[in-house]
Amino acid sequence: MPQERPFLTEPGEAGHAPGGAVPDALFDLAVNRAWAALRGLRPGAGGRADTALAAWHARTRFARRVPLEAVKAALLARPPGGDAAGEGWHWSGGPAGGWRPGRAPFP
Repeated sequence: MPQERPFLTEPGEAGHAPGGAVPDALFDLAVNRAWAALRGLRPGAGGRADTALAAWHARTRFARRVPLEAVKAALLARPPGGDAAGEGWHWSGGPAGGWRPGRAPFP
């Protein structure tokens, strides 16, 4: 069995600060999947949402390559509305990107 790890960058302590640049597509996927993981929580869940997001980040292998604080910042910038009709918003453009109307083109 090969000794190489499948990650391009090693996850940092507690999964919060990996080293190296994060590819745009990976960042987009992490933000969009994080939002999907939090959709079922009640509005105003506050600390419960933070706990759920941290747990999702820790158990999702690809997400550990994206800083949790960057994912949180992107989620806080999400425009309101859109989920009831199924259209919603998706993150696109990597760390410098933003929320776009409609569904993400990839998962």
